[in-house]
Amino acid sequence: MFEKLNIMRMSQAMTSHASTRHATIAQNIANADTPGFKARDVAEFSETFRDQGSSPLRATRASHLSAGEAHYAATLIMDGTRGALSPNGNSVSLETELMRAAETRHQFDTAISIYKSSLNILRTSIR
Repeated sequence: MFEKLNIMRMSQAMTSHASTRHATIAQNIANADTPGFKARDVAEFSETFRDQGSSPLRATRASHLSAGEAHYAATLIMDGTRGALSPNGNSVSLETELMRAAETRHQFDTAISIYKSSLNILRTSIR
């Protein structure tokens, strides 16, 4: 019942996005010295969530798999905002990655706060 609330789905998608972006940042940092490695990032949450929420799937037959359930999937992109390449062709900047990690942590904390507030409102309304 509560998974169909739009605010719950949005906060769940935000935490999934933050998790995917954090894993991508960790891969970039781990490959900071790999020759020729191109840094990656995840598309903005607002763009991805809007695109995936616009056309939900519909089940036209009973054999279709969970067409009513919307699952969020972040989109990985090659990060073209980097500065100069290192001499070995690597495009990872540790300072930029650490700043993005802090942004991602803030996004995750925001999503958790939204979820907790929504639960508190539901608990209050049930009482």
